[in-house]
Amino acid sequence: MARMVSAPALGAARALFLLDVALVALAWPAAVALLPDPPALSDWPGALALLLHPLAYLLGLYSLGLYRRDALNEPRRALGRVPVAAVLAALGSAAVLALLAPKAGGIGLFSAATIGLGLAGCLARLALAALRRLGLFRRRLLIVGAGQRAFDLVWLLRREARTLAFDIALVHAPEMGTFDPRLAEDPALRIFPAGTAFLDAARAFGADQIVVASDERRGLPMEALLACRTAGFPVSEYLRSLEREIGRIDIKRLELGFLVYAEGFGASLLDHALKRALDVATSLLLLALSSPFLLAAALAVKLQDGGPVLYRQARVTRDGRIFRIMKLRTMRVDAERFGATWAAERDPRITRVGNFLRRTRLDELPQLFNVLRGDMSIVGPRPERPEFTEELAAKLPLYHERHRMRAGLTGWAQVNYPYGASLDDARSKLSYDLYYVKNFGVLFDLLILMQTLRVVLFPGNAVR
Repeated sequence: MARMVSAPALGAARALFLLDVALVALAWPAAVALLPDPPALSDWPGALALLLHPLAYLLGLYSLGLYRRDALNEPRRALGRVPVAAVLAALGSAAVLALLAPKAGGIGLFSAATIGLGLAGCLARLALAALRRLGLFRRRLLIVGAGQRAFDLVWLLRREARTLAFDIALVHAPEMGTFDPRLAEDPALRIFPAGTAFLDAARAFGADQIVVASDERRGLPMEALLACRTAGFPVSEYLRSLEREIGRIDIKRLELGFLVYAEGFGASLLDHALKRALDVATSLLLLALSSPFLLAAALAVKLQDGGPVLYRQARVTRDGRIFRIMKLRTMRVDAERFGATWAAERDPRITRVGNFLRRTRLDELPQLFNVLRGDMSIVGPRPERPEFTEELAAKLPLYHERHRMRAGLTGWAQVNYPYGASLDDARSKLSYDLYYVKNFGVLFDLLILMQTLRVVLFPGNAVR
């Protein structure tokens, strides 16, 4: 008898977003009603003010990473970001209202937005924490295979998966490869006896998903997997399932056949035209808004040691083309007198002014001119130096695939991986770059742009 196929379990991030929407819908009208002269929905300025604040607040929560895995796993620390999101959203809304509807704003509406919406966000996260303690949002995953690949899958899912909690079982047979003894030592895993039918294991475990992660494919019983699929159990392959859960492509166990047959790499001319339009519009807007800060930063660099303000350096962009990137100088004038060197954390060559510029990302602003010239994009893989590109391409497979897109001022790797300058760091960042190139779209670019705010305000991955 076929199993009744149900909708995927509601993820914690999606549940939190729905909680935010519900509590904002309750808290915002109540906060506005307390104002002595609240705006009215009946006129355009009032409607704009009433709709703009909650919308900007929800975007602010996303931009500050409050739906990410780290924020969901550390709710106490994440609570500290909720007021920041409320204040930034209220400031942005107030600026828009000052331009479009000056009479609709005011300190009262600003206070209602920061206090009322901030409290709603805190309550939503406390409610989610309570629901998680009741055991909600857990998924039951059956892994076919129990070798090295299965161990890697379990390890990566526990560290990086969008799904916060899994109950995991494994079913294995000798013809699928060697059993990894580290899995047998894990008390949280349920391991079915060798020879157990896949369908019997899926039914006994109540699996929500079956992932095929065997080391040896030639001995894989496809008819048994088909029986699971026709019985209503979703079946997916290791690389595809992992890509969906961790938001990157696992280079360590990548098979070229996966990239050949998987969806993606299908951006149209319209996609690229829209991306270029977004680049130009965003660059002009950012230059207009940041010009006072850019001029002040340039003056500080000049006064630091009297050296040049701008630092120009050869970098690699789309199709391997070399261009000269522009940045505010953050190192000593003689920083590379011994040749090209990887920058390191707490690099002694960085000046005091340069350290501040790097932490605030102000040193990156001149790259907006590179974007306008077409050398770079707002979103794309990080531009590397030609010397390092050749070195990395010799050691990392598919490294040149990242050059299918223009180098970016920000990117999927930049918002997901902390700064690093080792081969392992380059491998990890490449896994994000390949994911971006494979799944490129203008909407994806917009989401990355929003998340860049979190990186600027809270450098690093963890909630701090």
